[in-house]
Amino acid sequence: MSVKCAFLFPGQGSQAVGMGKDFFDNSDEAKEIFTKASNRVGFSFEELLFSENDRLEQTEFTQPAILLVSSIAHKLFEDRLPIKPVFALGHSLGEFSALVSVKALDIVDAVELVNLRGKLMAQACEGQDVGMLVSLGLDDETVESICQEQRDAGMKVWAVNYNAQGQIVIAGVKSDLQKLEPILKEAKARRAMLLNMSIASHCPLLQDAVAPLEEKLNEMLRDEFIAPVVSNVTAQKYSTKAEALELLPKQLVSPVLYKQSIANFDDEVDCYVEFGHGGVLKGLNRKATKKPHFVVSDMASLQNAIDEISKL
Repeated sequence: MSVKCAFLFPGQGSQAVGMGKDFFDNSDEAKEIFTKASNRVGFSFEELLFSENDRLEQTEFTQPAILLVSSIAHKLFEDRLPIKPVFALGHSLGEFSALVSVKALDIVDAVELVNLRGKLMAQACEGQDVGMLVSLGLDDETVESICQEQRDAGMKVWAVNYNAQGQIVIAGVKSDLQKLEPILKEAKARRAMLLNMSIASHCPLLQDAVAPLEEKLNEMLRDEFIAPVVSNVTAQKYSTKAEALELLPKQLVSPVLYKQSIANFDDEVDCYVEFGHGGVLKGLNRKATKKPHFVVSDMASLQNAIDEISKL
């Protein structure tokens, strides 16, 4: 097939109770992966994902749950339509799902890896009341300038997720973020709102997590990329274990350049395929590209994506 696809994978915030259940109920392969993943990390993904609980919002559980569902969605797609992407791209945690999709990580290894990543991130933030805030309606330079001014005044706030034009997420100490809200609104932000997050991702507050994550990555990464992955840190492609070992630990303390990544490579693809629950990246891409975007989140959308891509 000559169609050029980019494979996309969402990060934290896309989780919901019930995600992945249609795959689990209708695919023996999905059930088998659920079982192997549960055995590896020592908790039941069926219980985590298919019953009401408060653990799904805790990052050590959120991260492996999202990766598991995204990777199963991709695996079932790949079984039916074995096409190699032009590149794979994930948003934050999603970069690890992207690595699974290009064979640089085994799916069960990756579940264990991001479970550890979540624990390390939570530990790095322990004892600090941290959080994240979304700013809507301001350009990058204005938000960066405001954050810099407030850091110069002693506040701990950093612009960390460049999601779409006019949408930036800021991480830091929660009390400082609360002080930032009226400052952003005074600068004509359409909205400035604290997110339901107990960690402060992609900023210097996570420095303690970098070295132990790098050690585990070295153990689990393969030098077998079948396609390049676009780095959140550089918005450029990489395709070796050595590059991944340099970039992925750095990703913990560096901004996510999502919109820049789409802008850099949009002209290389005919369509985007997002694997996982929620269609979050489809929402972001509306502002960035006019290319078709398919979301694979259950058996029906899996078949629809295959049918539509086959027509391109």
